[in-house]
Amino acid sequence: MFGNYNLALAQTSIEQGNILLLLMGLAIFGGTVGARIFKQLKIPQVVGYIAIGILMGENALNLIKPAQVVLLQPFNQFALGIIGFLVGGEIRIDTLKKYARQFLAILFGEGLGAFILVTLFCSLAMYLVVHDVLMSVAVGLVLGAIASATDPASTIDVLWEYRARGVLTTSITAIVAMDDALAMTLYGLGKGAAEILTIQTGSIWHELGLVCVELLGAVALGFAIALLLRFLLRWLYEPEKSLAVGVGLIMTLIGIVLFFDMDVILASLALGFTLVNIAPNRSRELFKVLRGFSTPIYVLFFVLVGARLGLAHMPGWLWVVVVLYISGRTLGKMAGAWLGAASTGSEKNVRRYLGLGLFAQGGVAVGLSIVASQHLSTIQVLGDLSLGDTIIFTVTATTLLSQLIGPPMVKLSIKLADELGRNVTEEDIIASWKVADVMDKDIEPVPANMPMNNMVKLFATHDFLIYPVVNPQGQLAGTVSLAGIKTALSDKYSWAWLVASDVLEPITEKATQGAPLSAVLERMKGYRMDQMPVVDNEESDRAVGILDMTRILKKVDRELIRRRTPANSVQQ
Repeated sequence: MFGNYNLALAQTSIEQGNILLLLMGLAIFGGTVGARIFKQLKIPQVVGYIAIGILMGENALNLIKPAQVVLLQPFNQFALGIIGFLVGGEIRIDTLKKYARQFLAILFGEGLGAFILVTLFCSLAMYLVVHDVLMSVAVGLVLGAIASATDPASTIDVLWEYRARGVLTTSITAIVAMDDALAMTLYGLGKGAAEILTIQTGSIWHELGLVCVELLGAVALGFAIALLLRFLLRWLYEPEKSLAVGVGLIMTLIGIVLFFDMDVILASLALGFTLVNIAPNRSRELFKVLRGFSTPIYVLFFVLVGARLGLAHMPGWLWVVVVLYISGRTLGKMAGAWLGAASTGSEKNVRRYLGLGLFAQGGVAVGLSIVASQHLSTIQVLGDLSLGDTIIFTVTATTLLSQLIGPPMVKLSIKLADELGRNVTEEDIIASWKVADVMDKDIEPVPANMPMNNMVKLFATHDFLIYPVVNPQGQLAGTVSLAGIKTALSDKYSWAWLVASDVLEPITEKATQGAPLSAVLERMKGYRMDQMPVVDNEESDRAVGILDMTRILKKVDRELIRRRTPANSVQQ
């Protein structure tokens, strides 16, 4: 009997696993399609992921049920670990040293601004409903603490999507990275105060002590794993093996952190930050490969974020609290960020636009609300509605709205600061160009019958080291280079009767002007060619220019500087 029971249980588990695989596949596919649609509408792709999640969740098609979201919770933790690791890899210690005072002032300004205003607004709204001062303040304190958190996942995703680079981008990245620790500290204080106000038990100092242990423990674990990963990277030279070891240690860190009820994002962020600063060269390839590997993880993570935003049983009057929460959080973060930036003499773009980049609310806030619902579920607010349920409903609704509004606001902030598309590399520029964009078009083809005297004058008066030689029909017949005619140059008497066709070098490789530059440069490197003739197309074979490796690299460097430098970068 027990054998049959275990077999049936195993069969049920397999069927559930198959369903989860199907849903994960649909979520990744649907999220990718949704992102593509929203991208066409000039809306950040992360909004598309979340929108598809809402469509698949209990608010619409109910394909992904709450129980299945719970089963996929380990995957969400893994995704948060990957996100935290990559965010940590964006922060350099020299940047923190340079802007530490500004970052801390902005962090406390925006975090405390949101905490104070949301606490005041929500306490007032709750008092109008429950007519209980202590209960109202308790709800306001917990919501205010949660409101101080900014979602690093969707915020950083927008910065990566639009290749942002500049002082505002750096500031946003640093603030959302540190915001987690501040939010957890405020939550510990708010939760302790709420328990004292409502059930006359609990201790603020006890809660604060637990938070400090949790934060310090997460950072210490991240630092320790980073040292181990650095040691292992010394012996691994293949990107695939580095990826396997990196992902394995990130998962190990997540497992340890969850076992001790610590913060996943903070621990993985400490891991990424430590690694990129103690082993910048060895870790570069790991971060690069992991960022490419993480795309489907991001898609599924944000689809699940949308799917779990259930509002079916939310009381209507709570929408008033939601509106006041959003208003207080928005005003608090914008005003606080401006005050923090202004008080430390930050650049004008940071003062003006940083607050716009801090709208998003996600994983950290939802996680804190879940913890609050577990600890505060026995405290009744109104009728059958507990304090824990009030927190869950409010944070779920505000997260839904802020995740739809937040990413476009991040895009708007970096657009106004002229930092869109600035995070480019030489490879990005080369990939965006055709041969026609960089070839030397002004070079005059040499007729096959040009005398040596004329060719010598041509090389003496111009900087080009190679010229295309064309036949009477204008088709490419070969090339003539300064190195190729040096033997003939030693015999000045031969100049009178030698012509270009006598000294030309036959064509071994050529490029068409419409060919991708990256592919042609690979050919030039493979054949160790510094110059290559360019023709109109394969059919006409009409010579139209020359590619010169040195000139190309100079053009790429100039373009790199141009694209990375904001046109309207303003110092205070």
